[in-house]
Amino acid sequence: MASISEGVKPHALLIPYPAQGHVNPMFKLAKLLHFKGFHITFVNTVFNHKRLIKSRGLNALDGLPDFQFKTIPDGLPPTDLDATQDTPSLCDSTRKNCLVPLLNLTAKLNHSASSGLNPPVSCIVADGGMTFPVKATEELGIPILIFWTASACGLMCYAHIRSLIDRGLIPLKDESCLTNGYLDNEVDWIPGIRNIRLRDFPSFIRTTDPNDIMIDYAIGEVDNILKASAIIINTFDELEDDVLNALASIFPPIYTIGPLHLLDNQIPDKNLVSIGSNLWKEDTNCLQWLDSKEPRSVVYVNYGSITVMTPDQFLEFAWGLANSKKPFLWIIRPDLVNGGSVILSSEFVNETKDRGLIASWCPQVQVLSHQSIGGFLTHCGWNSVMESVSWGIPMICWPFFAEQQTNCRFVCTEWGIGMEIDTNVKRDEVEKLVNELMEGEKGKEMNQKVMKWKKKAEEAIAPNGLSCMNLDKLVNEVFLK
Repeated sequence: MASISEGVKPHALLIPYPAQGHVNPMFKLAKLLHFKGFHITFVNTVFNHKRLIKSRGLNALDGLPDFQFKTIPDGLPPTDLDATQDTPSLCDSTRKNCLVPLLNLTAKLNHSASSGLNPPVSCIVADGGMTFPVKATEELGIPILIFWTASACGLMCYAHIRSLIDRGLIPLKDESCLTNGYLDNEVDWIPGIRNIRLRDFPSFIRTTDPNDIMIDYAIGEVDNILKASAIIINTFDELEDDVLNALASIFPPIYTIGPLHLLDNQIPDKNLVSIGSNLWKEDTNCLQWLDSKEPRSVVYVNYGSITVMTPDQFLEFAWGLANSKKPFLWIIRPDLVNGGSVILSSEFVNETKDRGLIASWCPQVQVLSHQSIGGFLTHCGWNSVMESVSWGIPMICWPFFAEQQTNCRFVCTEWGIGMEIDTNVKRDEVEKLVNELMEGEKGKEMNQKVMKWKKKAEEAIAPNGLSCMNLDKLVNEVFLK
């Protein structure tokens, strides 16, 4: 990967949406830009900054002279909760309350530039879910790049929410639309996406409220994305080629640089590698446990950082895993179950003690790349999908919200590398799908397909691969223009 020649460093200020699945890829992008010669200011919310310190230690964010961490408030009431904040409240608050603190922070950085402490801020990279900096860059006269951390297919669906409203498809007429088959209606006019059902759109459309916060938020974010100098997406061209071609006619220039974690692995700077972005403390003991298992024998179960479930759903998953008789590594966050933690019975513990391991959080890239992992039961968050594809791991999908539904449809239908679990999860279905995934004919077929995608992902980030070249183009055509 090429880097910037000597001289005044460009200074990129990066601001992720304050949830784990957004912080991680933004941090990887920050490290890549730093490796290419940028001065980096990484902006977390005060709430997430405190969580990072709690998770990684007091000195974890000391950074480097040219890689610094700053904070802005999110506008929500203070809390000591060690969990992702309520999504609608967070979305509404950040777009209303974060612009002024960001402008103040930028002014301070530019003032310190006059003393030679850092270069002046030359551009802002904003998350596709935190686009309020568009207004800041208009005032500051610097370019803004949007990093869309989710899938290209998800972006296309968000871009057509207004059209769903105009055609009278949403908001839903009443609650019965959620159960009477209405969501199975196909939409055949979305560019680059074939035969998508309403239920495959981001879950925010499942509302009867014409003034729903998340619908208004999604439309507003897309409007802001259209004003960006460029859009960066953590995907690779072959995976979503039809959608990317269609997006190119709608949005500003798009640069695909995925799988981002594979590009990130190429950074040789040990000082940067030691700085992490996990908001929960990682349990690395699971890696030693995986070392003791046979190749491709373990089911990895992780629902991401936001998914929550009922106690009944939790128990159905538990007994489905137990009854499958397959080894499993199950990540159970402290806030995974509505209403507090659920204690697993001694019967479950005895049944699974020789083949099951439960952890509260883990270094997922290291887990998915471990030779003993043979399948992934996932919520279909985009980071998880990209990491699973990169390591050739087929999936069982239980999408929870947002564009996870869209990702699930592509994983299962377009790419043929996953199987979906019904929302009303039952232990018999979990048992059946786990066994099919690990040893059935469908599982073998998915394995063959995902290994082909793994090869294409590796080709994308090779020195002459499209994603690697796109990163260089992004720097030269946009950042340094």
